[in-house]
Amino acid sequence: MQHDIVWEDRDANFARLAPQVARAAGAGAELVLLTETFSTGFSMTPGIGEPEGGPSAQFLLGQAAEHGVWVGGSCPEISADGSGAAGGGADGELPYNSFVLAGPDGITHRYRKLHPFTHAGEHEHFRAGDGPVTVEVGGLRITLFVCYDLRFGNVFWRAAPDTDVYLVPANWPSPRRAHWQTLLQARAIENQAYVVGCNRIGTAGDGSEHAGDSRIVDPMGELLATAAGVETIVLADVDPAVVTAARDRFHWLADRRG
Repeated sequence: MQHDIVWEDRDANFARLAPQVARAAGAGAELVLLTETFSTGFSMTPGIGEPEGGPSAQFLLGQAAEHGVWVGGSCPEISADGSGAAGGGADGELPYNSFVLAGPDGITHRYRKLHPFTHAGEHEHFRAGDGPVTVEVGGLRITLFVCYDLRFGNVFWRAAPDTDVYLVPANWPSPRRAHWQTLLQARAIENQAYVVGCNRIGTAGDGSEHAGDSRIVDPMGELLATAAGVETIVLADVDPAVVTAARDRFHWLADRRG
């Protein structure tokens, strides 16, 4: 779901996104991907963090249960174990930029963004995660990343043997849109896997502009579906057999060294 975000207003975003998730499910989607920080925007305001399993995760779980689909996106979550460096949240803890993937049966998977975006100071307001997370959904091996992670090919490489689809929600600004488009295709080509990039549109509360350019790329780098700068559904079928066939035909992964 390529969408705009109301700055730091979770309830407003939940109200706007619920009918969009319904439309995606009605169009046949079995997994619906929202953007990075879908409920707040890419805010680093002290106190923006919510408890792990808080309102944003509950929204995802509710939508997944209501429509019988998987729903995911990232949100600022403070670890349930109470760990965290002082100075970030209202309670003195830094949140993670946490990609929550919720299933229709009530299960949730979490990936914590590995690479905070230091250019914007994210490393001062969010904790870094420990490593990639790969889960199986409907016979697909899905590896979760977030936005800036896309620039670090080594972590995609390491996850490639166990990945059919990479999911990358983002708040990627317009001035670097060519990087976003190019890197999504590069990660698909070099890892012979699908890459799904979901980027926001609109103007964030910090003044940054976003053009969307969400897309679904197949294991040979072909664009299966793309979007311009409007709220829309980007929908395509992905098939693990296509990944297997690509890797059987071209042994690029097997030839990789280092």
